[in-house]
Amino acid sequence: MTRVFRHDPIDFRSMPPAIKTLIALNAAVFVIQSLGYPLIPKLGLIPERVAQWPLPEFWRLATYLFLHGGFFHLLFNLFALWMFGMPVESQWGGREFVKYYFLCGVGGALATVATSFALHQNPLIPVIGASGPVYGLLVAFAMLYPDAVIYLYFLIPMKAAHFALLFGAIEFFLGASSATPGVARFAHLGGMITGYLYIRWWRIWKLKFKTFIAGLLSRDEEEACAPRPARRAARSVSASEEDQMTEVDRVLDKILASGLESLTEGERAIMRRYAQRQKGFQS
Repeated sequence: MTRVFRHDPIDFRSMPPAIKTLIALNAAVFVIQSLGYPLIPKLGLIPERVAQWPLPEFWRLATYLFLHGGFFHLLFNLFALWMFGMPVESQWGGREFVKYYFLCGVGGALATVATSFALHQNPLIPVIGASGPVYGLLVAFAMLYPDAVIYLYFLIPMKAAHFALLFGAIEFFLGASSATPGVARFAHLGGMITGYLYIRWWRIWKLKFKTFIAGLLSRDEEEACAPRPARRAARSVSASEEDQMTEVDRVLDKILASGLESLTEGERAIMRRYAQRQKGFQS
């Protein structure tokens, strides 16, 4: 299946809910920072505070994402969020997109904390910004649309896959050499690695497992002859792609917890429809 996408002009009202909410939250927090409220000491990623015992401040692994060091820092991150996030959210839906965003952010934070102690960097220096998940979105975009063209510095055309590899290599070498101590290179790299591992292993394994379970149900001749009331109940599921995937996730969780025997007629019909749709995508 060939994926295609296009970008409309930037219009906040037409953005999908997840990206719109993230942009609004980042902008609101930046306004609060601009008014002089000291949010960075309370919410920034300070490695020593995260790792301190017996009261580690784990909330910093997520709250640092909404803090920025200046207007252009915020502008770059929000532009990248829009640029890479729009096509990714359109493929995955809002729920999966938000989960991936914060997962990459936490992955970048953990990489920063680990390397801070491993490389004997000052663990009291706060790290702020949404660059970890933004770099994770770059990886997701490159894996979904590897042949899409991105213009490096708005001038040099590159395939998205090559663009992501180039930036990954830059972040690694600059981080390892400590050439730019004012930039959290390992937060960027941690977001990229976390995103890649999630998509390459967990997400693909989960989709394959769903398809396998759905295939078992679709081949069940006895359930294929389900009574009409059950079929009508199955058709009452929302037609939107995101709602369908939410239903599939719920049924899958029920299978993992209670087994195939626990499914109702309607839930079995949901998984059969999912299997039919997956067969269509593979053609």
